[in-house]
Amino acid sequence: MLKLVLGNCLEKMQALPETSIDLTVTSPPYDDLRVYEGYSFDFEPIAKELFRVTKQGGVVVWVVKDAVKEGNRSLTSFKQALFFQQTGFKVYDVIIFSKNSSSTPHKNRYFDTFEYMFILSKGLPKTVNLLRDRPNKCAGQSTWGDRSIREKDGSLTKKGKYIIADKSVRFNIWEYGVGFAKGTTDAIAFEHPATFPEKLAEDHILSWSNEGDLVMDPMMGSGTTGKMALKNRRNFLGIEISEKYYQIAEKRVTDITAQKTLEVSKDVV
Repeated sequence: MLKLVLGNCLEKMQALPETSIDLTVTSPPYDDLRVYEGYSFDFEPIAKELFRVTKQGGVVVWVVKDAVKEGNRSLTSFKQALFFQQTGFKVYDVIIFSKNSSSTPHKNRYFDTFEYMFILSKGLPKTVNLLRDRPNKCAGQSTWGDRSIREKDGSLTKKGKYIIADKSVRFNIWEYGVGFAKGTTDAIAFEHPATFPEKLAEDHILSWSNEGDLVMDPMMGSGTTGKMALKNRRNFLGIEISEKYYQIAEKRVTDITAQKTLEVSKDVV
C-alpha cells in the first residue's frame, strides 16, 4: 500500500486512527536552517500527534540538527527530545548521523559534520533488527577463555566460550556520504533543499520495522523514506505540505511502484 497526501501534516495526522503507524522516519525543518517554500513548523502539536498515531511498541526516528546563532548553539534538538519524553515516548537510543564531508566549514569552529537521530519508542520497541555489518578480524575462531558477565552485586557469572561471528552489531555512529551520487543518484531529489541519504532511511527501516509494516513520513520532502520503504516491502504513508516537494516525492516513488504490485492512492486536499 502506498498513499501520498498533499496537505498540512498536523491536520492529516489528526484524521488518522490511533495506534496505526509502525514506524516514522522523518527529518523536520529544524532551526530555520532552510527555507521550505515559506511554510512554518508547529513542533509540539506534531509531537503529540506522532505519539497518538504510533502503535504500542512503534518507533519514531527524528533526524535533527541545531543552528548556531551569534556563537551560541541552540540545542533545539535536545529540547525536542525532552518534549517527546514528556509526551510519553522513550528516548530509546541516540544515533549520530556522521557525514563524510562538511558543507559549511567555519574558520573559528571545528567542522560540523553530524546530526542527531533520536530513536523514540512508544513503550519498548516491538521490532529490533540490529544491523550486523562490522567485520570481526577473528571470525570463526573460538574465544580464548570463558566469557563472563558482571552481575549487579559485583560477582562474575561465566558464560563459557563462544565462536566469534563474521560480523558484529554496528556502533551507534553511522557514517554516510551526502550529495549527488552519494546520498542518492536521483537528480530530482536535489530540487529539495535538504535531503538525507537513502541508505540512512533504509537502515532505520530495516532496524525498526518488518515487511508489511506501515512506515510514515509526515514531512515527506523529496520522498526518500517512501522510496526505501517500498523498496524493502513496507507500506508507506507520506504527507507533504508543499506541492512542489510532493511532486518530487511522487516522481521518486514511481519507479519503485512500477516494480511492485501496490495499492496506490492520492489524497490531494
